[in-house]
Amino acid sequence: MTSPVAGVFRRVFIRNLELQAEIGIFNHEMGKTQAVRLNVDLLVDDTPVLEDKLDYVVDYGAITKKIRTLVAAGHVNLSETLAERVAALCLEDKRVDTVRVMVEKLEALKGAESAGIEIERKRALTKG
Repeated sequence: MTSPVAGVFRRVFIRNLELQAEIGIFNHEMGKTQAVRLNVDLLVDDTPVLEDKLDYVVDYGAITKKIRTLVAAGHVNLSETLAERVAALCLEDKRVDTVRVMVEKLEALKGAESAGIEIERKRALTKG
């Protein structure tokens, strides 16, 4: 079901999700975890919620669970790769039009709070 008004969206977000991840390309990053922070911002089709039930909305709890599972699955070399994978799992829900993902490594640079990557991906338009 799509919104009766084209281009009407709501935002669903997850802010500052901190996890331990096996991530990095350097020798000192191999075989151990390090702290990462993820921020996810979803632009969602604003179809009216017909009932006060979780089934009618994009569930940020379910997305968080999928992200935790993804991060726990094993080593990833690049923050960019992790961001792309998170974006792809968010776009599995057909109600999500656009996703923005920020991945920050919290111990990557001495003297800096974090370093990382932010991407934005939009659902491909289907012909027909």
